[in-house]
Parts: sequence; C-alpha cells; structure tokens
Amino acid sequence: MKITQDLQAKTLNGELLLLERNLAEKESEIIELTSVNTKLNSTVDGLNFTVENLTSTVEDLKFQLAQLKRMLFGSKRERFESNQHPDQLSIPFEIEEEKIEAIIEEEKQQISFERKKPAKPHPGRMELPSHLPVVEIILEPTEDVSEMTCIGNEITQELEYTPAKLYINKYIRPVYIKKEDEKGNQTQVIAELDRPMPKCIAGPDLISQIMVDKFVYHLPLYRQLQRFAQDGVHIKPSTLDSWFSLGSNHIRPLFAVHRAYILANLYLQVDESPIKVLDRDKPGATHQGYMWVYNAPMQNAMFFDYNKGRGANAPFKNLSTFKGYLQTDGYSVYEQFARNPGVTHLACMAHARRMFDKARDNDNARASVVLLLMQKLYSIERTAREGELSAGQRHAMRLDESLPILNQISKFIADNHNKVLPRSPIGKAFDYCIHRWDNLMNYLKDGNLEIDNNLIENSIRPLALGYVN
Repeated sequence: MKITQDLQAKTLNGELLLLERNLAEKESEIIELTSVNTKLNSTVDGLNFTVENLTSTVEDLKFQLAQLKRMLFGSKRERFESNQHPDQLSIPFEIEEEKIEAIIEEEKQQISFERKKPAKPHPGRMELPSHLPVVEIILEPTEDVSEMTCIGNEITQELEYTPAKLYINKYIRPVYIKKEDEKGNQTQVIAELDRPMPKCIAGPDLISQIMVDKFVYHLPLYRQLQRFAQDGVHIKPSTLDSWFSLGSNHIRPLFAVHRAYILANLYLQVDESPIKVLDRDKPGATHQGYMWVYNAPMQNAMFFDYNKGRGANAPFKNLSTFKGYLQTDGYSVYEQFARNPGVTHLACMAHARRMFDKARDNDNARASVVLLLMQKLYSIERTAREGELSAGQRHAMRLDESLPILNQISKFIADNHNKVLPRSPIGKAFDYCIHRWDNLMNYLKDGNLEIDNNLIENSIRPLALGYVN
C-alpha cells in the first residue's frame, strides 16, 4: 500500500512539475504576446499619426497648388458670392449657329426700336473752373463789316493746355559803391542773392517738379531726361541725381515735422511692403528693401519710412513710445509694440476674411458660413459710411448689430475648430482668428476705429508703379 502511495505521490509531483513548467511557458508566451501586441498598438498609433500627418500635408499641398493656379489664371479680386441655388443649371458655352443668328437678329430689332425712342435730354457740358485765366480770341468775319452794326457776341469756350516750358532766371544785381568815409574807405552795396540752393544751377520750382513727377506721377528720372531733351535741354543723369539729392535734403525738416505730427495721434495703422532698390555698390543690381507706412486715419495723413530690413529695428524708432490704438496685420514684429502699456492692439478683419476666402477650395461649407457672416459685418460698415454717421452713432450701431454677428462667428469657430485638420487651410483660418479674436473685436471700442487695415493697404498699392524708377 505504501509503495502504491509513493508511486502516486511521485506521479503527482511529476505532473505538478510538468504543469508548472507548462504554466511558466504559457506565462512567457503571454508576456511575449503582450509585448508584441504593445508594439503592434504603438505601430498602429504611429501609422495613424503618420497617415493623419500625410493627409494634412497632402491637403496643404493641394491648397498651395490651387492658390498658385488661382494667382496665375484666376481673378485677383477677393469676391465672395454665396451660392443660394445649388441646383441651378450651368450655362452652356457652345451655342448652335441658328441660335446665334436669332440672337443677332433680335439685337438688331432692339437697336432699331431704341433709335426710335426720344433721346434723353443732354445733361449739358461740364462747368469750366472759374479760377483759370481766360484768353480772349476775337474772330472777325472775312467780309467787310465797316458798315455793319454789331448786335452781340456768340461765345464758345474750350479748355486748353499749354505744355510746361523751361526758362532761365537771370538775376542781375547792380553793384553800388558808397562814398568815401572819413578814412577814405569805400564799400560796395549789392542785393543779397536769396536762393535755397545757391550752388545749384536748377531753380527750386524745377527740382520740386522733378520730385513730384517721380513720386506722385511715377515718372522715372530717365524719362524726365528724355522730356528735357525734347525741349533741347540735355542734362546728364549724374547732374539730375545731384539735383534730386539736394531737393531731398531740403525737405528733411518738413518730413521730421510731418512724422512727429502723425506719431502724436492716438490711432495709427501700420503696414510694410517690400520694394526693390537699386544698389549703389553694385551697378545694375538691386536689393530688397521695405517701405513702412504709418497712417493716422482720423487726420487722413500718413508718412512713408524706408528701411533695408523687415525686423523689429525698423519700426522701433517710431512705435517704442507710442500709446493708443495700433492696428496692424498678423506680422509677429508688431506684437512686442502691442504689449507696451497704454497700447490697444487692433487686428485686421480683411486679413482674417482673406484666410477664409483662400480656404473655400479646401472646405467651402465651413468657409462660406464665416464669409457670409463677415459680409454682414461689412454691410453694417457700409451703411454707417454712406449714412455719414458720427463716431458715437457708429459705435452704438456696431454694439447693436455687429457684436451679435461677431459672437456667431466666434461660436462657429469654437464648435468646428477640432473637427478639421490643423494644417489644412480652413484649420489655419480658424487658428488665425482664435489667436487674434480679442484684437479683431477691439474695433468695437470706439466709433473712430476701422474694421480693417484697408486704408493703409490702398496707400501702399501705388508703390508698385514706382518699382521701375
């Protein structure tokens, strides 16, 4: 009996050891499978993240490609028209010849019908300016009128132009000599020659006109030289350059006073634009410069400040001590000035609108919602402008009508921000507004403030005409 029990115990111990060995192997397999599963999950998560990034990159590249095509072939005007009738049929571009002939015949009949209508009364010729000098030209008949009686005059007026002409100022100063004094000395007396640029052969009016023609009417200096040559006056380019430099130096004090006047305002708009500038050290070459523009909308005055760079050093001398309302685009350089005490930063609604306009190709549904609401904001601004409302009236109108619309835009962006890819055009448009929302709403604080920076952007556009100068 004892032998049997021992055999059973040994058998059980063997089975137990076998089970423990199998259990250890299974636990090892479980650990190994768990590690593999963890790696697989990590790989799947990585693949999902990679797919999301690749999708976002593809969307971004598609958007960039669409924008390039739009720049090359599309309209340059930012215009949004909501599609209220999606089921509207498209317009065919190919018309049958019979239809073309019918249309032409219909137009001929319409023209014939309009010709039979009584003509509208002519509004009359424009009134000629009263401040212009009048040259009277009396035209007598070719017949002998000595025995005729003049019973009146028939008067015809026309606006005429005399081309500008060069002439020479010849200053003649008589020289006098005084009588001898007690010591027998004599002194000469001559009128003082009061010329702004005594050593320059060009008069101040000529130099002023050269500068006005260049900067206001965008007439390059070499074309002005051609115009002088047509009048028989041949001026060397280097001479004209020296005249230009002399004129520029003489208006520096005026520029300083004008700059101080504008920077003293409590509301400024600032923007910058690249401009190609001829390099003196490398004849024929150009370098990239920047024209910084400071606009005081309430005074309708601005000044241009050229700098070689686009960094913070350029506006520092003008904005470091500024206090008031500062309106700019989203360029990061302006943020350090916006943080100064006493400065309220205004963002540009037109820039935000532009982001959504570009995002229409990516997500037309969401972009159109925001664009429609922004369209209502600009409609309110147009009503206030056309109604010539005062600053107080415009402020009250904005609080009543614009504020609810801005709240709608804010809620829509907040609800949809996490539903789009961050790097997609619509995602970037949402981010642009989220990071600047308080600044976009700051124009509600005062009726004198503008909703966007378009006034200063319009002033920069003429710079493009002078790029070739």
